[in-house]
Amino acid sequence: MKVILFCQNNYAFGILEPIKEVLEVNNDDFIWFIKEHIYNDFPFKSDKHTTKIADLRTYKSDVIFVPGNEVPHYLRGLKTQIFHGLAGEKKGHFRIRHYFDLYLTQGPYFTDKFNELKKEHKNFDVIETGWPKLDIYGKDKNKYANYKTELLKTYHAEKVILYAPTFSPKLTSGPHLVNQIKQLANKHPEYIILLKFHPLMAKEWLDVYKALAETTQNIIFQEEKNIIKFLLVADLLVSDTSSVIYEFILLDKPVITFKSISENINWENSNDYNALETLVKINLENDPFSQSRAYINSQFHPYNDGKSAERMVETVRTYIKVNGVPEKRNISFFRRLKIHSIFGKS
Repeated sequence: MKVILFCQNNYAFGILEPIKEVLEVNNDDFIWFIKEHIYNDFPFKSDKHTTKIADLRTYKSDVIFVPGNEVPHYLRGLKTQIFHGLAGEKKGHFRIRHYFDLYLTQGPYFTDKFNELKKEHKNFDVIETGWPKLDIYGKDKNKYANYKTELLKTYHAEKVILYAPTFSPKLTSGPHLVNQIKQLANKHPEYIILLKFHPLMAKEWLDVYKALAETTQNIIFQEEKNIIKFLLVADLLVSDTSSVIYEFILLDKPVITFKSISENINWENSNDYNALETLVKINLENDPFSQSRAYINSQFHPYNDGKSAERMVETVRTYIKVNGVPEKRNISFFRRLKIHSIFGKS
């Protein structure tokens, strides 16, 4: 089986890495496609890879795994959407753009909604597999335990707090929590506050938080691309309307959000940015939403066996064996124009 691992943003690397590992074990052939603007961040340069769509044309793949919104319709291969997050409330998550033959969903909440859309559009299939980015939860949840121990020891701290907001200007808490995070750090040296921002966050706010970290001992601005490391070591997450909330809740740890638009809020959510310090104390000491998190675990990602990547690979292998490999996907004139503007003509 010949596979393309299709990356438009650097968050795709951590999602696709477990699939790459399964392909290697199976001796399947694969190639990474990397958009040029993220090439410097690409961590697997010893693997076969390209930044040119023309190379993918000649590669003639059987399957294309895509944790993003678009893929060229004219490429050979089963165009497979594997998603870049779990935030179903975000604008566009359930939008059918008609670029994909197959949607591999993370859990029943997503599967049910996409099956309803399948009945309406009748031009794609839906199969639930789990999400490969979270395979580490089932395989090696304590991978960074030593890192956390050293971190706490170095800073003479007791708890790790992760601040990871979304980038969307209408939804992000970034502009509103600068002073509150500074105050929290200064008043509570027993906390280490890790800052981890989405790669599309506005530069002006990245600069503000970098400056804050440079002048505050127990605030650390993290530049690593894969957020999983920090989800695993953190004791509490602070966010807003971000997919990372669900990734963290699946670790059964407390979350605080500000002005979240989620339709399934099973964690601490507040409209008062000035309540940050109080809410951190309450949730670290009492964890009042511990019982409520069960819904997210059962509906958003009920798989804790660490085998979602395996299921994905075997699912597409079976699918093309039964249905064949699509040479291209038929889409509207408008959609073709959009693909041509992003990736060039066929």
